[in-house]
Amino acid sequence: MATTKISLRITVTSIRVLFAAFSRLLPHAANFVPIGARPPFGAACLPQNYLTFFIPIISMWLANQVLNNVGYQNYFHHFVWFYQGFYMSYGVFILICLLGFFVLKRISVQNLIIANLLASSIFFLVSNFGVWASKAMLNDFSVLLTCYTVAIPFFRNIIMGYLAYTGVLFIVFWFAQIKFPVLRYNTFSPK
Repeated sequence: MATTKISLRITVTSIRVLFAAFSRLLPHAANFVPIGARPPFGAACLPQNYLTFFIPIISMWLANQVLNNVGYQNYFHHFVWFYQGFYMSYGVFILICLLGFFVLKRISVQNLIIANLLASSIFFLVSNFGVWASKAMLNDFSVLLTCYTVAIPFFRNIIMGYLAYTGVLFIVFWFAQIKFPVLRYNTFSPK
């Protein structure tokens, strides 16, 4: 029974994470996406630590296959398995997964908000640094400041997207646990 309970929890959590990943295909405001919401949700709801990394990263990679090879096919002249600079995006994602382990040892609204603000900040800082670093001929400090300054209007949407998707993922899962007690796991009890 315990194995079935864990398997069902993993399946339901994985489906929600996959749905969040593919929601990027829907029309949305710039940077209002669920990227940073999936790792905290996985860290809180998946019983095995390796799944916290594996499921969100695989779901992101699958969604990227559709985005790059269908949605952005005009930008590429061949099938794209990994786009230029993918290591920066996935590196940020791994950092956000690690953050979920440390900040969400206890699930609370306060910890979720802190995790999302930190995840948003990490994404903002690292991704814009990556844009700057990829422009080898322009690597001076003023260009780095310009990268961050130009990206500030998008930062608000990053924060709002992370918070909104995290809220939806956790609230829906919380109600699902009420309706289907077999989904309960000892680390997930929102206060």
